[in-house]
Order: sequence, then C-alpha cells, then structure tokens
Amino acid sequence: MSSTAVAVGDDRVDRERTMAKVSLRILPFVCMCFLVSYIDRTNVSFAALTMNRDLGISPTLFGWIVGAFFIGYCLSEIPSNLALQKFGARRWIARIMITWGIMTAVCSLARTPTQLMVARFLLGVAEGGFAPGIFIYLSYWFPARWRAKAVATFLLGVPLAAVIGGPLSSAILSLNGIGGMKQWQWLFLLEGIPAVLLGAVCLFTLLDSPKKADWLSDDEKRWIETELQRERAAIEAAGHLSLRQSLTDARVLVLSLTYLTGLIGLNGVYYWMPQIVKSLGLNDVTVGLVCAVPNLLGAIAMVLWARSSDRTGKRVWHVTATCLLGAAAMALSSLAHNGVLVMLGLSVALIGAFGFLATFWALPQTFLTGRAAAGGFGLILSVGNSAGFFGPYLVGWIRQTTPGYSGSLLWLSGFLLVTAILTQIFGASVRKRRAAVPA
Repeated sequence: MSSTAVAVGDDRVDRERTMAKVSLRILPFVCMCFLVSYIDRTNVSFAALTMNRDLGISPTLFGWIVGAFFIGYCLSEIPSNLALQKFGARRWIARIMITWGIMTAVCSLARTPTQLMVARFLLGVAEGGFAPGIFIYLSYWFPARWRAKAVATFLLGVPLAAVIGGPLSSAILSLNGIGGMKQWQWLFLLEGIPAVLLGAVCLFTLLDSPKKADWLSDDEKRWIETELQRERAAIEAAGHLSLRQSLTDARVLVLSLTYLTGLIGLNGVYYWMPQIVKSLGLNDVTVGLVCAVPNLLGAIAMVLWARSSDRTGKRVWHVTATCLLGAAAMALSSLAHNGVLVMLGLSVALIGAFGFLATFWALPQTFLTGRAAAGGFGLILSVGNSAGFFGPYLVGWIRQTTPGYSGSLLWLSGFLLVTAILTQIFGASVRKRRAAVPA
C-alpha cells in the first residue's frame, strides 16, 4: 500500500490529496480573516504617527491605549471559546468578525485619549476568542500530522498584515482633511469595513465539520473523522482532562507563561517598529514599506519552520530554537548604532518570534481535547495576550526614561530567552509523564 493512501471501506483514500483539498478550501480564507484581524488590532501603531500629536498622547499613554485592547481581549477569551462550542464555529466566528469590524470603525470617532482607550478595550472584547476559536476549528479538520502547517498558514496573517497593512495604512494617512476627517480617523474607518464583509462571508464559507463538506467524498470524510477520533482517544487514554482540570493543569500553566513571555518579545517589537523605523529619519510612507520587509521574511520562515516541525515531530526543540534566535538578534540590534544593522537585527528577531508563533500551538494540542481544549486554549491565550499590554507598555516606559530604543530591545531579548527556558521545562514535564505511563 502506498504511504499516502489508506483503505477506507472498499476504496483507497489518498491522504495527502485529501488534506490538500481541505487546506485549499479552509486555510486561505481563515488566513485572510486573521490578516484583517491583525491589521485592525495593530493599525493604531500607524495611526500613532499623526494621532499622538493630535490627541496629545505620550509614549507611556500610547502603551496604555495599545494595552487596553488586550485587557478586553483576555477577559472575553474563555467565555467566547465556550460559546463557540455551543453555537457552532461558523456562526460564532462570523459574529466575532462583524462586531470587531464595527468597533474598529468606532475608534475613528474618538476625540480624547480616554475615548480611544475605551474604544480599543471594546474592540478587544469584540475580537476575543477569534484566534483560539480558529485553533479549535482547525482541530476539527486537520489530524496532528498536518496541524502545525495548518496553524502556521493561518498565522501567516500576522506578518502579512504588516506586509500589506503597512503600505496600506501609510497610503490612507495621505487622506488628511478629506471630509473634515484626520488621517488616522480615515485609517480606522476604512480598515474596519473588510472585517464586517468577511464576517458575512463566514456564514456561507465555513463548515462546522468534514461530514458537512459536499466537496469531499464519503470515504474522505470517513477517513478524516476516523483519524481525528483515533487521536482524541489516544490523548484521553494518556489522561483525560475536564474543563476545570485544564485550567489548573501544570502543563497548561507553564505554556501560559511561555506564550506570555514569547508574545511580550513579539508584540514589543511589532507595535513599536513603525516608530523605531521612523526614528532612523524616514518619512511616513517609507516607514510602511521598510516595515514590510522583516515581516515578509518572517512569513516565509513561519511556513518553512512549521513544515520542519511537522516532518520531524520535535515540537519542543523547534519552539526553543526560534526563541534563542530571536533573543540573540534582538540583543545585537539593541547594541547596533547603524540603521541598516538595526533593521537587520529586527528582521532576524521577527523571524525568530514568528517561528515561535508558528510552532508553539502544536504543544497544547498534544494533550488537550474537547472542552478541555476550549478552556486550556482560552487560558493560554488570555495569559499570553496580556503581553499585548505589557510588551508595548514596557517599550514605551523604557523609551520615555532612557534615550533611544536600545534598552527596550535588550529587555525584550531577555523575555525571549525566558520563553526558551520555559519551553524546555514543558518538554521535561511531558517526558516525565510519558515515562510514568505504562506501555
């Protein structure tokens, strides 16, 4: 029998061909949704190029405004995951997208820093649960062998948001005065529309399970469902977790801290990169184009590293290696005084940080299923996404108290180093548990 075919009933199913069909139907759309998601949550970093002056926002206050989104996001994470299981992925993800698109546009109505902070908080509440909801949704369609690559393809929306969103945001900033609105107001208004439209498309595009897909044969549906059930049974045989247990399990807690420290490093650079680049003496349009380069490199690295992770199965070491690479590059960037060297260091740092993002989510899926996955994923993301507050705020606070960005980058390097250590602690815990389970 071919290594890519299995017997199902009287027919043979080509596994690679089947998963290619699933990938083509699902992954481009969810990647586009996440791209829009990241543009809408990070466009405040480009709006800041003119908005901070108009509204009188200091570096520290800007960190608070960025962080307000993640406070709302974290609070709604677990409830949103549980609602997704109750109402179905298709309807709940559509609801999330439509409401966050509306709230992005509402940000354009802010007239004071406080109003903008409240709008950003509500945007976080609206978007909360989207990423873990997609992670759970992908687990309904992709067996473990294909899952890291599927997650990485979805997460391509993060670097692509900068590749596309940077130049787009810079172009929108040229609309100053049209209709009596400021550049940053046009930015929020126009970039909120795609989420509403894609949310409506969700209702007709996403299916809740393979058995509802008329573009799969009966044998292909049966093989996917059987493979997923077999994996869930194997995980639960090694120790089934309830929803409550998933919120206190040591592995979940370690991964929550791992994701927190990793995202502090990523978000700290991601949100402040436009201002770091502008400090090199570039204009607003050039800033968007320059910021696109390291993110494009990060996008390529995400896919290649995820494929390597799927091929070798060495999940822990793939996560660890990317963190160490990012930490070293960020530290070197903090010591550089030449603009080209700074950008080179930031580019390599983002490659490491995005590689972490691409491979990390293979770790919790090795032991979480069902409602335990909804709770565990939600807790990891809730704790981790608080980095969206701590990372930008830390950079802003250090930037306001020290000259330049060198001190901030050095601190962010330290957080990625801690992430590598925590990943190894998780790996040691997994090996210990496996050793304790009788063959």
